[in-house]
Amino acid sequence: MRLALAEAGRAGEAGDVPVGAVVLDAGGQVAGAGHNERELAADPTAHAEVVALRRAAARLGTWRLEGCTLVVTLEPCTMCAGAAVLARVDRVVYGAVDPKAGAVGSLWDVVRDRRLNHRPEVIAEVLAAECGALLTEFFTRRRVG
Repeated sequence: MRLALAEAGRAGEAGDVPVGAVVLDAGGQVAGAGHNERELAADPTAHAEVVALRRAAARLGTWRLEGCTLVVTLEPCTMCAGAAVLARVDRVVYGAVDPKAGAVGSLWDVVRDRRLNHRPEVIAEVLAAECGALLTEFFTRRRVG
């Protein structure tokens, strides 16, 4: 999660919502990392998770990320939860809960939907306070500035 937090910091420095993600391979090595790049890329799909999943797939040479773990500082939205399912990651680990848009148990539960053909393990609220504080600070600065 500390690596994902470092990625989140990069997003915040670039003026984007500070969310970071890493994909670890089956051996625990970083296969891909990313942070929100929506503002930088003018791309609504450039969420941290999607960026990290794309980089991991490119590095590993396959879209099937079986054996991999997606670690992200904020509970994934529906798009990112769906991408994790479709990428076949073994587990999703996230920090802060997102009651407004979370799709890994908060608002929706895409990753545990029995109608889908793959359901990754979920480990929630890892370093949640630290992950949440980064977001709170970012939005507080935005409102004041």
